[in-house]
Amino acid sequence: MPGTQRELILRFLAEPTDVNFGGKVHGGIVMKWIDQASYACAAGWCGTYCVTVYVGGIRFLKPIRIGSIVEIKSRVIYTGNTSMHISVDVLASDPKDNDFKKTTHCIIVFVAMDDKGNKIPVPKWVPKAEGDQDLEVYAKRLIELRKGIAEEMKERHLD
Repeated sequence: MPGTQRELILRFLAEPTDVNFGGKVHGGIVMKWIDQASYACAAGWCGTYCVTVYVGGIRFLKPIRIGSIVEIKSRVIYTGNTSMHISVDVLASDPKDNDFKKTTHCIIVFVAMDDKGNKIPVPKWVPKAEGDQDLEVYAKRLIELRKGIAEEMKERHLD
């Protein structure tokens, strides 16, 4: 049912095929995992197909080792009329100690689409807990920052 699945957690092992030249998980692989988890979260929230319209502020805090348990936590932190802001945290742990540490964070914005490729309304998310209200404020601050970035890019003819 749309508007009921706010969070999604994926867990799996980092595989040898995920390795980069430095022997850790490749950043592009982490970005793929983020995209998959956040899409599943957004689609679960809106109950329809959606597309990525923005990925921002991706921070790689720590490397992920091959063989680690990887946990991707995605959750809705703000909704507009047709858009959903999804906060994504990537955590990793050695399977022997189960001590998860945050390795990556970002915000992804999705827009809900109908079968003809038109934007459609999404269920409104209303923060209830204090921590959720803080997340909504965070999302709104990022919206304002993105406007400034978009204007700067327009001035530089990069869009």
